Amino acid sequence: MMRRLLAIVLLALALRAQAAPLDDFDLKGFGSLPVVHEGRRKPLDTLARSSLLLLRGKQTVRHEDRTISAIEWFLDVVARPSLADLYPTFRIDDQEVLDSLGLGSRKGRYFSFHDIGPGLAELERQGSRGESIEVTKRTRFERAAANLYQRVIVYYRLRNTFAIAGEKTLAEELQELAKAAEPVVKKNTKRSGSKAADPHADHAHPDSAAARWDFLVQTGIFLPLPPADQNSPDMWKTIGAGLKDAAEGQAAHPALAGYAQMFDAWHARDPFAFSRAMGGYESWLRQHQPKVTSKAVYECYFNAAAPFYWGMVLYVIATLLVFYAWLMGSKQSLTWAWRVALAAFVLHTTGLLFRMVIEGRPPVTNLYSSAIFVGWVAVALGLILERRFSGGLGSVACGVVGFSTLIIAHHLNLQGDTMEMMRAVLDSNFWLATHVVTITIGYGACFLAAFFAHIFILRGRFTRSLDRHTMLTLTRMTYGVLCFALLFSVVGTVLGGIWADQSWGRFWGWDPKENGALLIVLWIAIILHARWGGFIRERGLMILAIFGGVVTSLSWFGVNMLGIGLHSYGFMDKAFFSLMAFIAAETVVAVIGMSALADWKSAKAFQVK
Repeated sequence: MMRRLLAIVLLALALRAQAAPLDDFDLKGFGSLPVVHEGRRKPLDTLARSSLLLLRGKQTVRHEDRTISAIEWFLDVVARPSLADLYPTFRIDDQEVLDSLGLGSRKGRYFSFHDIGPGLAELERQGSRGESIEVTKRTRFERAAANLYQRVIVYYRLRNTFAIAGEKTLAEELQELAKAAEPVVKKNTKRSGSKAADPHADHAHPDSAAARWDFLVQTGIFLPLPPADQNSPDMWKTIGAGLKDAAEGQAAHPALAGYAQMFDAWHARDPFAFSRAMGGYESWLRQHQPKVTSKAVYECYFNAAAPFYWGMVLYVIATLLVFYAWLMGSKQSLTWAWRVALAAFVLHTTGLLFRMVIEGRPPVTNLYSSAIFVGWVAVALGLILERRFSGGLGSVACGVVGFSTLIIAHHLNLQGDTMEMMRAVLDSNFWLATHVVTITIGYGACFLAAFFAHIFILRGRFTRSLDRHTMLTLTRMTYGVLCFALLFSVVGTVLGGIWADQSWGRFWGWDPKENGALLIVLWIAIILHARWGGFIRERGLMILAIFGGVVTSLSWFGVNMLGIGLHSYGFMDKAFFSLMAFIAAETVVAVIGMSALADWKSAKAFQVK
């Protein structure tokens, strides 16, 4: 049975990675074409996925009973905007925002650009007003309106990157350029001016070639034209800039004709012409930008394989196998649970290595990657502990903590590209590989100890399954993990002080992040000293370990809740409520642990024979 289950999972993974392109269009090849977005070179596949996640919260769109992939959606946005405008691209959950757009009576929470169109003026007014207010002081409606307004602007800029939607296509722009007897840019520079991106559909369309190209320069949200010289890797340009260069007498960039032919073929539903145009541009890319091209292809493989998604699936299976083993007394299921958890860990590790190769950086660079790494550390420790103590406790920790941290990472992924450019203060591979990685290992160990404490309290209070052997095993495991956490937390905090001295000229400044790191060290030290001194026993150790998880979560996410300090990189209002819910839940578990021992169904486990 177990072999059959694993075979099904692996088959599903293979089918997912090798899905056939729509109507024989080489969408996989198109998605591997590199561009520059937000300062990072990435494939169009990543741009399409991250953009759709930001706008809709998913990597697919459902329209007319058909599931549309992210790259297909992207192609329609840039090549067939009138059709893409009908797709339910925007997720809107706030009822007050829906009412302001005149959509309050509509069912569902997904709406198209066409649906939003009549209310764009009101959205711009409310969104601009919300953006003018400090983020921590915005009301729920103001946050929701500002968020939707920003997403509409992103969509608007996407659809106006290669050509002005509803005006001339890129192919028509090239035809007009070829017919021009002299450069038009210099003639019309004074007429064109500078027009900022406007999310309104009824904007005043530029009436000259030069004005249209300037408009594309302003609205282009990414840079699709790579430099012809490998020695100038950062000289990527917008479509508008490429058209202006050609008008001034420079040779037209090969990407202009390539993209124009691909978009025309996509609009005409001609897969042969699409592949021919893409193949010609790919050949040029391999010759002039071989490293960028190969790295983009590599990132596409990572996107298609989705190792973290399948890791989550396996973590759930491992957890269920442990529960089944505990209920049915099956030792074989425990063995299979460890094997499945190990397989999930391999996928987890593979995903981390993929990201490290793609970014060229250590595994922890932002909150998203830290969530993945925290889970990885906890799972690694859980696998080791399961081999040492057996009984399924380590395996269930792998399953629950691994799944939970990957789910947290998934929700952080909804904010856009998770491999964004590093902030200047963080742009140091040495300190990322020492301070950040070290202290994050401490985070993972703290959460693992807190999880063991949950098992101890909940099993002991509500079931009779916590026998003395299991109780002592959990105590030893929790104690050992806390010692491990203290070591890495202390070392990580000291290394952070050294980094701060080099970056800001002081070792310690009582910054909220620094205070959080110190609190972790002090709290673990209190737990261990209290245990050494005999002030607490098994239950006390577990209760304090739970609060250790709370302290760690505040240090990990808390600085972003405050929106202040040198370590604060943006207020996260959604995560704030999740964090508060987590702290409340942990407090409830701790209070349960403090209940009278006589009320525990496994009270006999505490009786010394």
